[in-house]
Amino acid sequence: MRVDVAFTPAENASAPLGIVVDVLRATSTIAQALAGGYERVLCCREIDEALALRERVPGAQTAGERRAVKVPEFDFGMSPREYVRARGQTLIISTTNGTSGILEAASRCDEVWLGSLLNLGALARAVRERGTDVAVLCAGFRGAFAFDDAYCAGRIVAELGGERTDAAVAAAALARAFPDAWSGLTARTYGPPGLDEDIRFCARESVLDVVPRYAGMEGPAAAIVAR
Repeated sequence: MRVDVAFTPAENASAPLGIVVDVLRATSTIAQALAGGYERVLCCREIDEALALRERVPGAQTAGERRAVKVPEFDFGMSPREYVRARGQTLIISTTNGTSGILEAASRCDEVWLGSLLNLGALARAVRERGTDVAVLCAGFRGAFAFDDAYCAGRIVAELGGERTDAAVAAAALARAFPDAWSGLTARTYGPPGLDEDIRFCARESVLDVVPRYAGMEGPAAAIVAR
């Protein structure tokens, strides 16, 4: 198994299995939503796409943010703490970085799974069982490098073993530089003040058994379900 890492969306990393990471907060929130009981999460690039899809999907709810602030037209924000228990079957989301990263990965990888610290153990076990080459794809911050995603990618690399590219070696080395997840996720944070509780929530490790995976397109949205 060969393990690669793309630190930004522009990097041309691909593999049969792509693992998208937007640890603060899209992939953490999606994992929590599926673990909490939602049957699927539909990921849109644009706010208008999410709102239009809500009109077509009975009982669907919308959630999302721009620059970490809740979109006013949406039902909910992107705090993973809001999704410990499901309030419906379908959640439609659009975020600054994560949903675009998921859609981009779906266009170039045979399979797409979502990674976070919350599902680190379950994800690593599933990848090792699959045994195929994997690329960890960081959503980044508005197209640029995001330290928190790089840290999470390094933690995933460390769990997987296998043959590592230089980028994977670098990610693992970055992660080893911090004594715990809180330190790694807060070394450089993005967004407005007041996210501390969400960061603490996202810094918990291997507390969810779910491995979110891409199941196909529904209109403009990538459908994500629990593996």
